[in-house]
Amino acid sequence: MSAMRPDSRQSPHPESDDEAYAEPPSKSSRKREMLALQDLGEQLVALSVDQLKKVPLPESLFDAIRAAQGFKMEARRRQLQYIGKLMRKIDPEPIQAQLEVFAGNSAAEVAKMHRLERLRADLLEDDKVIGVIAETWPGADLQYLRTLRRNALKEREAGKPPKAFREIFQVLRQLQLQAEAETEAEGAGQDDADADDGAESGSHAQS
Repeated sequence: MSAMRPDSRQSPHPESDDEAYAEPPSKSSRKREMLALQDLGEQLVALSVDQLKKVPLPESLFDAIRAAQGFKMEARRRQLQYIGKLMRKIDPEPIQAQLEVFAGNSAAEVAKMHRLERLRADLLEDDKVIGVIAETWPGADLQYLRTLRRNALKEREAGKPPKAFREIFQVLRQLQLQAEAETEAEGAGQDDADADDGAESGSHAQS
């Protein structure tokens, strides 16, 4: 059950970590990201206090959301902008996953997200975790993950938006989804084989 290894001759990932790190986002993409984060912030502001406590939030963001819940009109709008700025410094994926649970979606999926989040944190703390990833997903692009790790550490040190930090999560998530799809396909193939064997046995019994 191994994922396909990308063709190294036509790698979809940057060859140079400096090049990947230096690539600036466009003004329009920054605006779209900011609006999306503000929208996510509005969803958080709409939560009850009990729900909010279940969301993985840094203390500064939690306090900002609680403050916004007490504001009205223009003050609330300005606070939402501030919340959006705070959220640029974190990964919104675990937050979105928890909101999915509140919406009635699978808690098992959220647990998977949390496991990936912990794996990403472990990777940043120790590059030897690359070996764990290689064992779990043999087709993983380890060179690209090392590049993302270096860039994420640079971002954290420079206080920049966590672009590479988020990308690590997306890469791990894609590897997980690909492995799950392969497992499901293997299971479906085995079911078809069992069905064929059963049909053949039935025909022999009738003859």
